[in-house]
Amino acid sequence: MSQNDILQKIASFTSIEQALDYFEIGFDSKFINEYRTPLVKRFNGYLLISKPDDWFSARRALKNAYCKVQRGRLDPHSRSACRGCTSCQRR
Repeated sequence: MSQNDILQKIASFTSIEQALDYFEIGFDSKFINEYRTPLVKRFNGYLLISKPDDWFSARRALKNAYCKVQRGRLDPHSRSACRGCTSCQRR
């Protein structure tokens, strides 16, 4: 899949849930309902910073956005681990 194909596919999504399903990333619907806007903004930001070359790089951008929003919810003054993040590689 070329860069244009993957960008067209991403543009065709009408919700973030479709993107998460397409990229085979498990998610919590309660979390998505609460943090939909920050997640979409961060994902779009990652896509602007580095254009995805293929399915894997686009998936990595979405996973990074999901994980960043999840970790942003943690208390910065504690050493709590990222829990409940189904896509986190930092467990």
